[in-house]
Amino acid sequence: MKEHSITPETVNEIERLLREISVIVKRHGREILHNFPITPPQLNALLWLNEEGDLTIGDLSQKMYLACSTMTDLIDRMEKNKLVARIRDDKDRRVVRIRLLEYGKEVINEVLAARRAYLAQVLENETNESATIMRDYLQVLFDKMKD
Repeated sequence: MKEHSITPETVNEIERLLREISVIVKRHGREILHNFPITPPQLNALLWLNEEGDLTIGDLSQKMYLACSTMTDLIDRMEKNKLVARIRDDKDRRVVRIRLLEYGKEVINEVLAARRAYLAQVLENETNESATIMRDYLQVLFDKMKD
């Protein structure tokens, strides 16, 4: 074993912690969403549209790993609630893109503010230095995993 190798036990513990953190984040995220007019999949769709701009249903379904028929139903409900709108492409009228509306942006901002407030509460006894170290390690892990 190389001197700088990570032990299997350490890998197991990191995986376990990430899994348990994921469950906690998902649970609290759902609790937060009870105060808003959207579901977790709708939030994910809104976040993708906010980040990427207008997307086709096909593009959005690929990003979210959902079937196009499921995505269509999701978009129908979000359009009914004035979160998004279907917009015909100027260059090709056969192409329909999903556009995030102002109300959708407001909901995203309010949900993210509530999630950040929860995280701030969890971290309230940490120093800025320890929180910065935590952020930096999470960034390293994210960068290694994202591709």
